[in-house]
Amino acid sequence: MAKETKAQAKVAVGVESLWKVMTKDLKTVVPKIPPNVVESVQIIEGDGGLGSLYLFVLRLGPAASSKLQKEKIVEMDESVYRFGMQVIEGPALTRGSFSLLTTTFQLSSAGEKESLVDVKVVYETPREDQATIENMTLQPALNFIQTLEKLILEFGL
Repeated sequence: MAKETKAQAKVAVGVESLWKVMTKDLKTVVPKIPPNVVESVQIIEGDGGLGSLYLFVLRLGPAASSKLQKEKIVEMDESVYRFGMQVIEGPALTRGSFSLLTTTFQLSSAGEKESLVDVKVVYETPREDQATIENMTLQPALNFIQTLEKLILEFGL
């Protein structure tokens, strides 16, 4: 049975800037995110919009060996600034024994240069250590948002 966990983050960038970097510029922005975990991003199916399949080449572990992860855009609605990606295969699924892992970001304006980001993660796993699982699912999404904020502020993306 699917479970979900939620969190909210406030960032010091406008909602349109955040939306653009998170969705339209995803392929070029993600490899710039420190600590350079993502080596490259390719769109292997679709045009970058709803239903598109992305291939992330990740550098993980002490030997920095490459791992592949596939993610699909399962929700993209610019009119309400909602964006969701589902991990299809790769390390994000295997490390938590997940059979389902979907993250949805809902952006809303909190002022001219501020945004609220509601993060919802829907997942399925046989594991029982709820606190660890919630941290494994939410923390990467929250780190992603904070890093996008830094990139926008630092480089004017």
